[in-house]
Amino acid sequence: MDLSELNELTLDNVGEWPGWVKGVVVLLLCGLLIAGGYYYHVKDLYGDLERVEKKELSLRKEFEKKQAKAVNLEAYRAQLKEIEDSFGAMLRQLPDKTEVAALLVDVSQTGLASGLEFELFQPMPEVKKDFYAELPIKIRVVGNYHEFGEFVSGLAALPRIVTVHDVKIYRRKGGDKLVMEATAKTYRYLEEEG
Repeated sequence: MDLSELNELTLDNVGEWPGWVKGVVVLLLCGLLIAGGYYYHVKDLYGDLERVEKKELSLRKEFEKKQAKAVNLEAYRAQLKEIEDSFGAMLRQLPDKTEVAALLVDVSQTGLASGLEFELFQPMPEVKKDFYAELPIKIRVVGNYHEFGEFVSGLAALPRIVTVHDVKIYRRKGGDKLVMEATAKTYRYLEEEG
């Protein structure tokens, strides 16, 4: 093995090269082919693999969420039925058109039973919302603090829903009585038209 032989190597006489030089050249060419193949083909496949693995993780998380929902489906159905029953009970607490007049009488009688003196009892036009209508009533009553509390408590105890809004309590000028101004609202279910 003489290193001076390397200087005499040319591509014209490859067949006459020593065996070990041919082996080294073949190994270098194989290495270049493998590196080029990796660079141009396998590297892209690794990128694809990484994207697919990320997608797999997101799909697993989505599957786990859906599986958790599916496992609790019966509980959700029971909860939905309970909500529907509760909603039905609340709807029964809303007066229909025929019961509004009786409810107005109930509100005024509750105030009178509490010992209050009505200065203003003014039903306002109803305000339509999504599936119900608000029926506001402007009231101004005269009495003492405990009578106001009894009145509001009596409204809460009515079989129909009545809420009290915009409450203002002040002392009447030149007197020892208090005045309460408020808006009492009751609600009416809007029947679906069809």
